[in-house]
Amino acid sequence: MSDNDFIIIDEEKETPVTTEGKESSDTEKKEVFQTSAKEEHEDEYEKICFICHRPESVTGKMIDLPNHITVCPDCMQKSFDAMTNGSIDYSRLMNMPGVQFLNLSDLENMAPPKTQKIKKKKEKPKEFQKLDIKNIPAPHKIKGKLDEYVVGQEYAKKAMAVAVYNHYKRVATDSVDDIEIEKSNMLMIGPTGSGKTYLVQTLARLLDVPLAITDATSLTEAGYIGDDIESVVSKLLAAADNDVERAEHGIIFIDEIDKIAKKKNTNQRDVSGEAVQQGMLKLLEGSDVEVPVGANSKNAMVPLTTVNTSNILFICGGAFPDLEEVIRERLNKKAAIGFQSELRDKYDKDKNILDKVTVEDLRNFGMVPEFLGRLPIIFTLQGLDKDMLVKILQEPKNAILKQYKKLLEMDEVKLEFAPEALEAIAEKALKKDTGARALRAILEEYMLDIMYEIPKDDSIGEVVITREYIEHTGGPQILLRGQELFQLKQKN
Repeated sequence: MSDNDFIIIDEEKETPVTTEGKESSDTEKKEVFQTSAKEEHEDEYEKICFICHRPESVTGKMIDLPNHITVCPDCMQKSFDAMTNGSIDYSRLMNMPGVQFLNLSDLENMAPPKTQKIKKKKEKPKEFQKLDIKNIPAPHKIKGKLDEYVVGQEYAKKAMAVAVYNHYKRVATDSVDDIEIEKSNMLMIGPTGSGKTYLVQTLARLLDVPLAITDATSLTEAGYIGDDIESVVSKLLAAADNDVERAEHGIIFIDEIDKIAKKKNTNQRDVSGEAVQQGMLKLLEGSDVEVPVGANSKNAMVPLTTVNTSNILFICGGAFPDLEEVIRERLNKKAAIGFQSELRDKYDKDKNILDKVTVEDLRNFGMVPEFLGRLPIIFTLQGLDKDMLVKILQEPKNAILKQYKKLLEMDEVKLEFAPEALEAIAEKALKKDTGARALRAILEEYMLDIMYEIPKDDSIGEVVITREYIEHTGGPQILLRGQELFQLKQKN
């Protein structure tokens, strides 16, 4: 055979495949599929820190340790800092009898089971509207929207609309011609149940900005038991889904602000009164504040973030129960002897005495001047009378009567209230002296039996609430489908 000869090889000839090879490849594919399905199932759950029990979505990437133990970076760093910066010499403790250090193998039985993992939330795309001066509604539009939900309080709605409009113009333009515009923080004074919180909630819903509602009674000076002052900003940050930029354009409503008034005739340190007012000054004026994320107080296990409060609108509200006496005392001092003097009891029966409030009255009540100076807009809300309570029952967009009618419509039953019944409900609410909150409690009491009995009988077509039923002298009127109206005996 010479070097010039060619050897022809049949490339089309197939090599035989054994059945064992097929089975092994199928098993490998099955194992790969099972592991991928297992990984997808585990991806639905997020890891929890073994020390602080916070999920991975809050802490960030977890550090995996043996025996299925995960620790967040914050806790791991705190542990290292405590060991390196501490005054204890751990090398000397190793040789001491009776001292045993923590072994990770001992934690095998302490590790949280997989069933206690937190399921991840399905993340939805966040669409935040950028603040633009052209998109800010005018004051008359803001007031018109508030009119749909809040009855009365015309002056309060007008003052709030103008203040909010000017505030967000200030935020959108930042500065014009090097003229710095100050913040329009507000102080609302009004009796309980007059609509302070409801006004703020409606306002935040209209402007599509994050809102945090907090209570001043739980605030204390830093270092004492209670919520730190910065916790009010922490709640706003949580309402903005921990988006600092969005939170810096939000609204914070601090209710029960009258509870942090300066205590009188006390020799102890006022940690929940004047000290809280002093601590809130930097928040109201605008500054960079270190805020705990997901907690009410700063501690070693909670991460901190910086929030600038310069563009956050603060609205404070309170009932100020003894403020009326302070105003009367000031006005009665003007009374003198003579033909043109005023009677000393002229203001004793004045229902709108709060309208005459001044900054001097608030100072005498116990609010410090520096605190009042950072709340330039002060307005009052009127107490509710009988006519306003009747309007609140039926006129707002989501009135209480409309809610009950909607519930009975689902049972194909029509609900009506006689005008005299509405007056009787308003009279009972006035006696409770809790404002509009009493209306819901009264209606729940009288609607309980009706909403319990109606689903039993499909022949009922209409129910009319009468004054006699409210006064316990009769029952509601029931109209059956295709039958005459008759009176239902009231249950004892």
